[in-house]
Amino acid sequence: MSRFLSPEAQRLDPYTPGEQPRDQQYIKLNTNESPFPPSPKVLEALSRAEAEKLYLYSDPTCAALNGAIARRYGLSPENVISGNGSDEILAFAFRAFCGEGRGVAFADLTYGFYEAQAALFGLEARRVPLREDFSLNVGDYLDFPGTVVIANPNAPTGMTVPVADIRQLLERDPDRVIVVDEAYVDFGAESCVPLIREHANLLVTQTMSKSRSLAGGRIGFALGSAELIAGLNRVKYSFNPYNVNRLSLLAGAAAIGDEDYFQACCRTVRDNRTWTAETLKKRGFTVLPSYANFIFAKSDRLPGGELYRKLKENGILVRWFDKDRIRDFCRITIGSKEQMETLAERIDRLLAGR
Repeated sequence: MSRFLSPEAQRLDPYTPGEQPRDQQYIKLNTNESPFPPSPKVLEALSRAEAEKLYLYSDPTCAALNGAIARRYGLSPENVISGNGSDEILAFAFRAFCGEGRGVAFADLTYGFYEAQAALFGLEARRVPLREDFSLNVGDYLDFPGTVVIANPNAPTGMTVPVADIRQLLERDPDRVIVVDEAYVDFGAESCVPLIREHANLLVTQTMSKSRSLAGGRIGFALGSAELIAGLNRVKYSFNPYNVNRLSLLAGAAAIGDEDYFQACCRTVRDNRTWTAETLKKRGFTVLPSYANFIFAKSDRLPGGELYRKLKENGILVRWFDKDRIRDFCRITIGSKEQMETLAERIDRLLAGR
């Protein structure tokens, strides 16, 4: 470890991203990217003329993008903030709504960035165990005095929390912030966005990386009361005012405006998810109920770590977490039908060889 690091930085346990090989030798089912290209409207928006404007700063207010997002969700621009991926928005939220005397609570098995960001900002964090079946019990959070962060659907399980349960948390204490991370909501789960009109303490974060095929564009956003969004902007303008680049602003506005393409891609992913889950179940796998663009599955015949390594040797990347309770599982991104058929064929080959 570098001798130049501060004691605080030395104590960090950074988030580990999924593998991103630069060659094309793998079928990538490990980082929950879309199997589809961006909307044709995105490609039209990214013209040479716009690229030639990269010598100018981007709009720090993200006015065009925020306006497009607000129209899509029936809100006002003051209810929207855009960022460099939803990870940045979440970081703004951790800094804005947590601190001394106000900690943060999240599940023990959830998106790893919550843990990393809590450590980065020196926050008191409560890790709340999921139930035996990996479901989340909101009763465990009802009396927590600080900020609550819930991934819905959850990662890596893909399971959801009923919106009625989220409402219960919001109503229990109107003076604490409830952050609902809806990175995967577009693949079949119910969104909490309608609750924003009723509850000033609800912040919903979403991303264009998954359902809108813009993982490389790094576009995330949050929806909430004007008061919450103003708090996030206070942090943003203390850190990085020009946080979304010019081309991503254009791409995001174009993507959010192509509803037909968005719905078609989500529908195909849902269909492929159903096919993949049923196919693996027929091969003896346990597959958790998923409302995301991935499934969480395990086999009694192939431990999770071995399945991950064997699939990698056979040209397919999936995600494996070497953690208690989920060590036997692999998270498998839902790709194209052809990719999922190849996955099934390779798994058949592995099972036959045991």
